[in-house]
Amino acid sequence: MKVCILGHYPPHIGGVSSHTYLLSQELVERGDDVIVLTYPHPNIHDLNGVHVETAPTINIKGLRGFFFFITATIKLISITRKYDVDLIHAHYILPPGLIAILSNHFTRKKTAVTVHGSDINILASNPILRILIKYVLKKTDYIAVVNELIKEKVSKLNIDGVENKIKVTPNAVDVQKYNPQTVTTFIQDMNLNPHKPLILCVGNLVHQKGLKYLLKAKKLLKNNAQLVMVGDGPLMMDLREIVEKHDIDDVIFTGARRDVFNIMPAADIFVLPSISEGLPITLLEAFASGLPAVATNVGGIPGLITSEVGLLVEPGDSAALAEALDQILSDDELRQEMRKAAREKALEYSTLIIPY
Repeated sequence: MKVCILGHYPPHIGGVSSHTYLLSQELVERGDDVIVLTYPHPNIHDLNGVHVETAPTINIKGLRGFFFFITATIKLISITRKYDVDLIHAHYILPPGLIAILSNHFTRKKTAVTVHGSDINILASNPILRILIKYVLKKTDYIAVVNELIKEKVSKLNIDGVENKIKVTPNAVDVQKYNPQTVTTFIQDMNLNPHKPLILCVGNLVHQKGLKYLLKAKKLLKNNAQLVMVGDGPLMMDLREIVEKHDIDDVIFTGARRDVFNIMPAADIFVLPSISEGLPITLLEAFASGLPAVATNVGGIPGLITSEVGLLVEPGDSAALAEALDQILSDDELRQEMRKAAREKALEYSTLIIPY
């Protein structure tokens, strides 16, 4: 089969990019031909047997997305015809899913849409976007969701026939790339204190990640630990201001990084303070790297975190977040047991289920 994957893909970084890369490699391994259409990036190139293309846009805020929507639809039609694609697999409902469905009006090829989380958790609350979401999910041939909770949310949209084409396909993690045995130089490279515990948070600096609650928790910590925040986004300046205003020590912002697999083995604990999530790939990557985790009781997180691998707290509760971090940081034996169990948990998610 010839499959075109539409959405974030390396060299873009982030959870969806990691997911689509693993999917492409699974497809290649089973003998499929894979073409990718992704967002603009200066370093687009073919990757491990996968042909990667992009669609142009203009770098003007507010217009970038609209122009990409138009150019990507045209480009997808061209790719589908040129390579005689059998199936288009879009990642996120909007805009990739809508692009796939619109192109299908001209190509008559099958489509699949993976719902990753924020596209149904956040976008569906907008009445206009909700109409578009229902349209895409009604028209597509396959719907993949990353956990049962998202499946329930899709079902509640009351779309005719959706139950016959929806399948839960949990995110997966590359357990060779993310490995506690990786020799890391991150602490030396960043001039961090090797004698202080390192708390790691990885993700986009956006509201739904709950990062202001993490900074408040850092202020409340009893352990003298370092907090490394990996990622970039619109809240970078706001978060830096919180650190400065409240005089919060040992908080390091690295910006976006492409070597998270090298950073994770340097940490002692992983933290995910989100107020909204799907099935976070970063949490699986942390487990694969042998990190215990403290995370919030939202989305698919409770299905991943048990008392063997970490602790759950309610979203927005900085005091509970600090207490949970202190509990693990203060108990070396508990932390080592959790490290081992976390790696074993990640091995359960080392294979990606393909819904077609």
